[in-house]
Amino acid sequence: MRPLVIGAIDAQTRCGHYHGPTDVIAIKFKCCNAYYGCYFCHEEAAGHPPAKWEDADRQATAVLCGGCGEELTIDAYLNSGYVCPGCGIAFNPRCEAHYPLYFEFAGKE
Repeated sequence: MRPLVIGAIDAQTRCGHYHGPTDVIAIKFKCCNAYYGCYFCHEEAAGHPPAKWEDADRQATAVLCGGCGEELTIDAYLNSGYVCPGCGIAFNPRCEAHYPLYFEFAGKE
């Protein structure tokens, strides 16, 4: 059974903020251990500021593929080449612009 994605408007994890054909991942926020469609969904529903994943957390499962439901580690997602290793669905490469909102180490490599 797939985890609940807060803010999702369809079965592929798209949300009201990001709902293009490749917007098919959800991110688990470290602060509440729950998946959200995006950082706006977290902002609207969580009631607290987000906590970022740290470098030591790279093996944590924190990204959910909306295509197949596979939960990816942070490393697997960051090294996926914007394609799910489980089902081959394309991920939005523009999500990379939001990495600093989710990952403490983003942009420091």
